Amino acid sequence: MITVIDYGAGNLRSVTNALVKLGCHPRVTREPEDVINATAVIFPGVGAAGDAMNSLRRSGMDKAIKEAIRNGRPFFAICVGMQVLLSATAEGGRNECLNIIPGKVKKLFAGLKVPHIGWNQVKQIGPHPIFKGIPDESNFYFVHSYYAEPEDALVVAGTTEYGQNFCSMLIKDNLIATQFHPEKSGELGLRLCANFLKLAGGKEQLP
Repeated sequence: MITVIDYGAGNLRSVTNALVKLGCHPRVTREPEDVINATAVIFPGVGAAGDAMNSLRRSGMDKAIKEAIRNGRPFFAICVGMQVLLSATAEGGRNECLNIIPGKVKKLFAGLKVPHIGWNQVKQIGPHPIFKGIPDESNFYFVHSYYAEPEDALVVAGTTEYGQNFCSMLIKDNLIATQFHPEKSGELGLRLCANFLKLAGGKEQLP
């Protein structure tokens, strides 16, 4: 079962609609046990990282996410879902995050229009099955004011230029995360989701 985490602020409808288009019927849940027992997990995100962490801690979902990743479950995090995987965020002062990927979440660079909204290119850093059928420097849809800066450059799978280059995609073992919203990124966004489902052992059914 593909499980989508509902922590009270996620972009659930767009994500689940994209999965349904691909022939997948996910379980949307607020129950930690559903995440621990899932075949694969998708963690969508909108809003503030600090608020997301507060919600995850109240429900015990923070521990379930760590356990699922530690147990090798295919895990796909989106936008704020990606940011809270790091150690801490500067959003709202300083908030401790999940610390699954050591690093910090910082505000976008001074002098830029914030939030960064719209289409922008993702430069792929090396080959990976998640990129199957997706040309390098393809455009995806972004809505964010903060960005992830992991300590280990080897986990950076994609970068995007907005004033300066920032990490727009992370990959580490069974964990894949994007700063952009694949569910709002048209055909190539659906392709990315389909590639994740295939990696997770599901079917690839692009419309």
